[in-house]
Amino acid sequence: MSYRSPVLLFTMLLSIVQLHANGGEGGEVPSMSVKRTSAPILLDGSLDEAAWFEGQPAKDFWENFPTDSTLSPVQTEIYMTFDDQNLYIAAKCYSIGEDYIISSLRRDFRAGGSDNITFLIDPFKDRTNAFVFGMNPYGVMREALISNGGNDREDFDESWDNRWSGVSKIYDGYWVCEIAIPFSTLRFKEGLREWKFNSYRFDTQSNTRSSWHRIPQNQIIMNLAYMGDMVFEEPPKKSGPSISVIPYVTGGLSKDFEGETPSTDQFNFGGDAKITVTPSLNLDLTINPDFSQVEVDRQVVNLDRFEIFFPERRQFFLENADLFGRFGEERINPFFSRRIGSARVTYLDDEGEETSTNIQNPILYGARLSGKADENWRVGLLNMQTAQEEEFELPSYNFTVAAVQRKVSSRSNIGMIFVNKQALTDEYNKDYYDEYNRVIGLDYNLASNDNSWTGKAFYHQAITQDDEAENKFSTGARLQYLKRKFSVSWRHAYVGEGFDAQVGFIRRKDYFRVAPEFRWYFYPSKGKLNRHGPGIQTETLWNPGFGRSDHQYEAFWDFSFTNNARMRWSLQNDYTYLFDDFDPSRSDAEPLLGERGYNYTSLRFFYSSDSRKKLSVFMRGNAGQFFNGYSYQAGGRLTYRYQPFGQIAMDFTYTYLDLPTVQKSLVLVGPRIDITFSKDVFLTTFIQYNSQVDNVNINTRFQWRFAPVSDFFLVYTDNYISDNFTVKNRAVVAKLTYWLNL
Repeated sequence: MSYRSPVLLFTMLLSIVQLHANGGEGGEVPSMSVKRTSAPILLDGSLDEAAWFEGQPAKDFWENFPTDSTLSPVQTEIYMTFDDQNLYIAAKCYSIGEDYIISSLRRDFRAGGSDNITFLIDPFKDRTNAFVFGMNPYGVMREALISNGGNDREDFDESWDNRWSGVSKIYDGYWVCEIAIPFSTLRFKEGLREWKFNSYRFDTQSNTRSSWHRIPQNQIIMNLAYMGDMVFEEPPKKSGPSISVIPYVTGGLSKDFEGETPSTDQFNFGGDAKITVTPSLNLDLTINPDFSQVEVDRQVVNLDRFEIFFPERRQFFLENADLFGRFGEERINPFFSRRIGSARVTYLDDEGEETSTNIQNPILYGARLSGKADENWRVGLLNMQTAQEEEFELPSYNFTVAAVQRKVSSRSNIGMIFVNKQALTDEYNKDYYDEYNRVIGLDYNLASNDNSWTGKAFYHQAITQDDEAENKFSTGARLQYLKRKFSVSWRHAYVGEGFDAQVGFIRRKDYFRVAPEFRWYFYPSKGKLNRHGPGIQTETLWNPGFGRSDHQYEAFWDFSFTNNARMRWSLQNDYTYLFDDFDPSRSDAEPLLGERGYNYTSLRFFYSSDSRKKLSVFMRGNAGQFFNGYSYQAGGRLTYRYQPFGQIAMDFTYTYLDLPTVQKSLVLVGPRIDITFSKDVFLTTFIQYNSQVDNVNINTRFQWRFAPVSDFFLVYTDNYISDNFTVKNRAVVAKLTYWLNL
């Protein structure tokens, strides 16, 4: 049977489920009205303008935690008004005291463990994508984008940044925030009077989470299936052409001590531009982009055979990133934006051996057109040009990605993507680098009105120069049914041996994977437990023509406590067939022998304490068999909050490998000091010691936001050999950016 057949059958099943999953939203849909104002609105946290009270407010918030069946004991009232330029939102947040928890003064704070309110705005009423704006009692702001219905944490992108303003003020028994969002910041269709809206609030003193639209406790609180109506007195109008230019200038000094090369100084300039094509469609341009201020990736201890995934952090690639980057699934993704600007190069070393390594490949320029064409269509077109690398004979590549998404029914959609990597120079090493690499794909995404059914089916085809490669495609499907007391899901996927997606994230090829999962939930009526329950998740991989190559079977029990702590205990059994020799320590030790299978079992746990406390902890660990020996690992994070000026966190992982071929300790320690002198001045120092790669990294970043979305950065980076603390390389970079509206 062809590996395409299960996906065709599964797509038919998804379609049948879709026909039966189009009922109304869960529960009664609340509504609020928004009146136009001609009087000026002063953001001062006072709620003393009459315009706030002319419309119908959003009130009567429901608890989501610790229960989801009653109104919140601390209520919230939301008022809105608008004029030609801005949407104004105010919230009056009642409380039982003034002992608010503020994690720091840094913008884009995390909601959990602190007092705050969040507003979700969905101008197209698709309950799939939304703009997020949030405030805390100290007036610290955060903004984000939600995609894919907000079904899990990955759908929440807080890296998005844009212009808006807000103020908070604390009173006796409540606090107030007022914000102004320019219509040029939002993407919307002219002529629509009704948008979707919801709001959720974290109140630490009553230990409650609440929302305007009632959200079941088994759903994540940012889920967009549960949205109320915000009805304008008249449709908001396009605010006129909007063009923003964000130039930058950088200067710095760096030295490679290992290569014993002279110090090099650098001076660079470039910039971005944002052009509103329509109120819902945006054109982003970049020339000579610079990402020197982006925070370094968190290192990990890698005991696996495959590449580790690190998320995209560069601002240019973030808006509407889901439209380009959420095709397939997390390990079978046809487009991964971090492939642009980073290249895998191959060369002969001093001993004549073929060697591969990753290098930074400068981006010359790029453009992205993305957004909503109308209520049913989303479109995206991305084009980026990278420089030629003469030292490694790497050509100048052009990357083009085109994506389109069509809404189907209320919350589902069908999407298509085309990815093209094309060499634009003739002189390059054709033994190592292809002239082109292309992928075309089709995805069907299912989400029912109440989010009880979710799923996906996809088929992606690679177009490569290798005419002899077979099975140049990947295909897969998943389906989940989620109820209050249980959830059940099924996943399967196939990746062909010839599926070469060079601009994607494909961990391995030539396998078929099946991964069913079942969970059960209990809700105690009293005691310290809020929710708990057992579950089983499995994953089995087969290689065509060989048979089973891997499996992972895990039985677990989850615990969620009324004080916000969480815990899991699990028993996991793994089977791994090594086709080649493999050293999990990545040292000079004798590797495990290939061409044989290994079966091993381990006990695992994690615990996360109450994040409202000044001192909180996250711990994880496992102990048991590992291949033909044993492995013991303990790790986690210890965080101390110095309110409101920041926090100190210590990440740590200790691993001991006890194998017949190697007995080795691996240590990873990563203290992070985050100081917020004010809401505009921040200092972050991040230190990482990783014995597995024999490296100590120090990254210090100073940021001064001297104007809206305009920053001065000073970044210092050091890398040392961990054994003797000899300097590998060192760099200091200063960068100035300024947001200019034309």
